[in-house]
Amino acid sequence: MTSALANYATEADPKQGFYGTPGYPQGQPGYPQGQPGYPQGQPGYPQGQPGYPQGQPGYPKEQGGYPGYPSGPEPGYPAPSQPGYPGGPPQYSSGFGQPPVVPPPYSHIPSANISQPAMYGGTSYPEDPLDEHVENFDFSDKSIRRAFIRKVYAILMCQLLITLSFVTLFTFHDATRTYIRRNTAIWWVAFGVMIVTLIAMSCCTSVRRKSPMNFIFLFIFTLAESFLLGAVASSYQGDAVMMAVGLTAAVCFGLTLFAFQTKWDFTAMGGILLVCAIILLIFGIVAIIFPGKTITLVYASLGALLFSIYLVYDTQLMLGGKHKYSISPEEYIFAALNLYLDIVNIFIYILTIIGASRN
Repeated sequence: MTSALANYATEADPKQGFYGTPGYPQGQPGYPQGQPGYPQGQPGYPQGQPGYPQGQPGYPKEQGGYPGYPSGPEPGYPAPSQPGYPGGPPQYSSGFGQPPVVPPPYSHIPSANISQPAMYGGTSYPEDPLDEHVENFDFSDKSIRRAFIRKVYAILMCQLLITLSFVTLFTFHDATRTYIRRNTAIWWVAFGVMIVTLIAMSCCTSVRRKSPMNFIFLFIFTLAESFLLGAVASSYQGDAVMMAVGLTAAVCFGLTLFAFQTKWDFTAMGGILLVCAIILLIFGIVAIIFPGKTITLVYASLGALLFSIYLVYDTQLMLGGKHKYSISPEEYIFAALNLYLDIVNIFIYILTIIGASRN
């Protein structure tokens, strides 16, 4: 029994174990000694051989930007055989004609934060349609408009002080009153100067915008108008003149507050007011031809009402904002001139009403 097993062991394959199962070779463990998992000096990828052959990049070097796709072969011809990516991008081999053309790249990409010039100086920024509280330009516009309103009222106050001085002098100074009544030629000279300067400032943009020419013309106009108004007031009694001054101040102050606070937009009534002014002018000519107390009172009342509406209209033009029309901030002389003429006409019509009521 023992000898039989010994003979079987000597005759069996030394590389096989008992019962025909493979065994480990003698002198060779699970991993060969001195030989690691990867041979020494030979990394996973052969040295000097990258994934793409050297000297042959994926796209030719001489084509910058977006390289155009090579045109495909003619329909009906078999596609040429090509290896992986040895010499460039793959060729289109379908029979559907030319591949779609790739559009050229954008040369300029607009930025969302590019500043844009704004009106009257400053910088405005593009508004976000989803943002309901864009206040950059709105704040600048409000500040400009407030400065414009302050300048207009400052000029207007100076004009009214000059006019009030002339009216007071011609009304209460007897020598001046007598001189004006005897020398009517001065009245016509003042009337001519007033008409010329008024037309120049109304029709010539450079005259009313260019400083200091605009202030010079406005000052000459104010002197001429004040002289004419003083000459008219000199034919009335002093208390009647002072009553007219007080009523005019109260009416204008109330109308100005109304123009500031009301939601009604009077700036769209320019055409209607112009037609009413023409009708009033024709009615005034009729009142001169057919004088009388009643027709004078009616004429003066309509005139005071019309120029009261004109005062609200011109005030809202100056305010701007949500109104349909507005005056440019560069037109401060024109705005002051309009308000001044409205107040002067209201004063004349109120004085006419007081004088007609007293005979």
